[in-house]
Amino acid sequence: MTSTIDQDHLIGTEITTDLWRTAVVYQIYPRSFADSNGDGIGDLPGITSRVPYLRWLGVNAVWLSPFYPSALADGGYDVDDHRNVDPQLGDLDDFDAMVAALHAADIRVIVDIVPNHTSNRHAWFVQALAAGRGAPERDRYLFRDGRGTAGELPPNDWESIFGGSAWASAGDGQWYFHCFAAEQPDLNWENEEVREDFRRTIRFWADRGVDGFRIDVAHGLRKDLSEPYPPWGEIADLMRPDGSHPLWDRDDVHEIYGDWRRIFDSYDPPRYAVAEAIVHPTRRARYAAADSLGQAFNFAMQDADWRAEDYRQVIDTGLADMINSGATTSWLLGCHDTPRVATRYGLPLEDDRPAQLIARAWLLSDGAQPYLNRSLGERRARAAIMILLALPGSTYIYQGDELGLHEVADLAPEVLEDPMARRSATEKGRDGCRVPLPWTAQGPSYGFGAAVGHLPQPDWFGAYAVSVQEADPDSTLTLYRRALALRGRLFAGSGLSWVESEPSVLHFARPGGISCVTNFGTAPVSLPAGQVLLSSHHLDHGRLPADTTVWLRVP
Repeated sequence: MTSTIDQDHLIGTEITTDLWRTAVVYQIYPRSFADSNGDGIGDLPGITSRVPYLRWLGVNAVWLSPFYPSALADGGYDVDDHRNVDPQLGDLDDFDAMVAALHAADIRVIVDIVPNHTSNRHAWFVQALAAGRGAPERDRYLFRDGRGTAGELPPNDWESIFGGSAWASAGDGQWYFHCFAAEQPDLNWENEEVREDFRRTIRFWADRGVDGFRIDVAHGLRKDLSEPYPPWGEIADLMRPDGSHPLWDRDDVHEIYGDWRRIFDSYDPPRYAVAEAIVHPTRRARYAAADSLGQAFNFAMQDADWRAEDYRQVIDTGLADMINSGATTSWLLGCHDTPRVATRYGLPLEDDRPAQLIARAWLLSDGAQPYLNRSLGERRARAAIMILLALPGSTYIYQGDELGLHEVADLAPEVLEDPMARRSATEKGRDGCRVPLPWTAQGPSYGFGAAVGHLPQPDWFGAYAVSVQEADPDSTLTLYRRALALRGRLFAGSGLSWVESEPSVLHFARPGGISCVTNFGTAPVSLPAGQVLLSSHHLDHGRLPADTTVWLRVP
């Protein structure tokens, strides 16, 4: 018995020929990818040197996390200049050379745009502080008068995402608003100067050959800071289904993206955009609409526990988004903001606490409690990526996940860089997934560069190195490469049919007679009839073992 969800008749056959609707995108965290000059920091020439690897792997595009000038108060998302390159990472000539090398390898380029805020070192913010109360320079940001006799208290009790007050003092009775770190003052998107500056930024990078943009905090640009302010307790739940939150996911944010869409579409080919929008599930499709950004990340898969019912629910919701928005879903298992996939799936499941929270608690214990089953986590992560790559839509892969890397849990407090760790007693931060990649089994940084990287690599990294895995037919890296090579040939169209199976099995069929079957249970199960094209783990006498996915060509 099957149940079918078929979008082809709704969104047209051009969907299947549009690269961005089916692309596999590889996320690069530049400071941790490859170091060309031995200073311990990854850079743009380092990325260029690894283009052959990316082509060999078989990805269609790369997404670069911020490489702009920054004090690194938030991993580069505190931007000093949105139209330049951090000198530690190179210069604009290096950027142009990198883009040319990627394009020559038929790999597209996506860059991060960070429009919600600047750094506190940005020329505009320096001018705003110097100009004083009431100056037009302050209108580019969100300054408000403080409470108390001399404005010595913040305007309200609102909290930042990173902990503590969302307000920082300007020293003259006024305070500026920051959703994240105090070093990241929020911009005022009611100000036409701000709008025009980002139009210029988009054109600047598109003119340099950038093919697309990932929009950071896409749901946060428009804000209602009118008085009276609601107390934080009334707005602490950031995901509302109706656009009524004063800070997040307001309906009028799409007026900005409609403006940007006209710029994207003025290029030939049109420039791509994908939203980082952490919103109520019923609101995600709006960001993926053709008159808005065009695509939006489906973060629900990152939050799904290793259960068949969890995966089916996330897939059904994502496919419904496709119908509602006329776009395709952008799937991902992990990114620079979440604990590594293999670690999340290797920790014990709990009924009342999702894997993401279990992993964050595990980090606080320096990886001591609860017990991590590394091999189980890697096995489940391998099965999971085969599910994603079989689905309609695009798939994003975070650097190192193709190696099966685990989170580095025991980084010493003095080396941590993430503001979440510095400002919170209940978070270890995100540095554990940002440790530099291992390219070789030996060396001071396992081939990352000639010196130890900015975050120290553990001894066990050598066994996960690219040089070790590329020659191993059973490695996670080999599985990724085989899956990417097969994906474009096997999966066409955007239809999906569920094939009813026992509760622990997830089985769906794609057009062309290809099925994806995953065993989430603890014992082997019988396989449907068909030719096995790829398996995430060796079969058990023709049966599908636990925590394993296969792609089948069915009669």
